[in-house]
Formats: sequence, C-alpha cells, structure tokens
Amino acid sequence: MGRMAARSELGAYLTARRAQITPAEANLPATGYRRVPGLRREEVALLAGVSADYYIRLEQGRERTPSAQVLDALTAALRLDEDARLHLFRLAGVGPRTTAAAVPDRVEPSLLALMDAWPHNPAIVYNRAYDVLASNAIADALFHGWTHSRNLLHVVFTDPAARTFYRDWHEVARNSVAGFRLGHGAAPNDPRVRQVLTELLDESPEFADLWSHHDARGKALERKRFAHRDVGPLTLTMQTFDIRSAPGQELVVYHAEPASPSSDALTLLGALAADAPVRRPAG
Repeated sequence: MGRMAARSELGAYLTARRAQITPAEANLPATGYRRVPGLRREEVALLAGVSADYYIRLEQGRERTPSAQVLDALTAALRLDEDARLHLFRLAGVGPRTTAAAVPDRVEPSLLALMDAWPHNPAIVYNRAYDVLASNAIADALFHGWTHSRNLLHVVFTDPAARTFYRDWHEVARNSVAGFRLGHGAAPNDPRVRQVLTELLDESPEFADLWSHHDARGKALERKRFAHRDVGPLTLTMQTFDIRSAPGQELVVYHAEPASPSSDALTLLGALAADAPVRRPAG
C-alpha cells in the first residue's frame, strides 16, 4: 500500500470514528442542525486541541505527518480503546506494521501436540487472514468438519448454515470483521489478507457494510453460543492467545462451564470426535 493510500485510509478511519460519538458522549452541547452523524470535524479538533484546518487536512489526506502527541490527543477525543489506538497509529505510519510477504502458515509441532492433548477443549490456530491453520479433533467436530471452508470469515459470511450455527450471528459477524480489520492494519500488503478482503467485499454485502464502519478490535475473553446439529445448544467461553513464535497467528481455545449442560454437550461432542483424524496445516 502506498503512502497516499495509507493516508486515505487514515482519513476514512477518523471520519468513521467521529460519526460514532454523540455530542453528549463528548460533553458537548448538541446545538443547531447537524448534517452529519456524531461529531463535526470542528468539534473533534476542539477536543483534540488542534486547529480545525489541521484536522480537516488529516481527514482529507493532505496532512502526512501527525505526531504521536497529536494521535494521542485524537485517541482521547475519539474515545478509542487500546486496539483502536494501535490501529490509528499504524494507519498514521507511527505504529509498527509487518513487512512479511505473507502470514506464517506453519504451526509449531509442539503446539499441535498440545492441542491434541485437549480432547474436551476445541482449539484452533488461525492467521491474520482468518485461515484455520490447525485444529484438534473436537474443534473439527464443533465446526462440522469444515465442509464449507477453513476460513472463518467465509464460514461466517458465506455459509448459510452459519446463521443458525452461531446463535448470536450478528455479534459474531461484527467481532470477526473488527478483528480482521486490526490484522489488516498490521499487514495491509499481505497477499492472502488482501485476497480474503477482496473475496468478502465481492461476495457479502453484510461484510462490506461492517467493513465500512472501520471497527478495529482484537479478540478478548468472550462467550459464544452455538446450535450444533449433533449435540444441541452450547455456550462456550473463548480464550485467545497470540503465538509469539509466529507473529500473526492466534490460538483460540473453547471451554464450557463445569457441570453445565454445555459441558455435557461438549463431552458428547468429544466422544463423537474421538475417532476423527485431526486436521493438519498444509505444508
């Protein structure tokens, strides 16, 4: 991505962020007719302590060198969390971006062995493009053998069965796009990341709409509700870990509350998966 493209992305991000903050949330009076949702450019400039002309130039891509001090001021004005702040700094050319030609696609054998040792905990490893690089047997059973795709975004947005499999599909969709946006900001030139983005923009209007919101947010501890065709409803807690030996890869592990109906369903799922082969990354 060239420098002008990066600045256009920065401007789009600032525009999207200020559209999501009301004057009341920013402790500003909501006076007069407002042609835009959220805050006006002049209001963001006031909150950040910069001139309105300077802020306008930032949104229009005509200002190319915002300082870290200005970016921190914008972080406060736009009420960004840590993930959103990191994304802002990357777009401005201040935060680190990877120069790798591609997202790593090899999973360490020791990690594969560890995942195999969790027969009752679905576990997957995926990259910035949301390609599942490895999964244990119970994860394969949870995701129905990955018959549609082994790319999580394709599963969410292009598999019709996902609308019932994920009981909170809209929340899953929002969080997936926000996580993908954060990874895209770290490696915008990665060919696989760009390929998946192009595919989803072409194939899914819902993905395209969520992408236009510019949410950037990493995965955190959260609960997911599934409706599985073999074992029924499950509510699982999802833990996500960065894999330090392979930047861009993340390990996701699911578990159920002990002695809960979901725990019983997960035990049954594990029994069904006991004889299934574990999927391995290609190469």
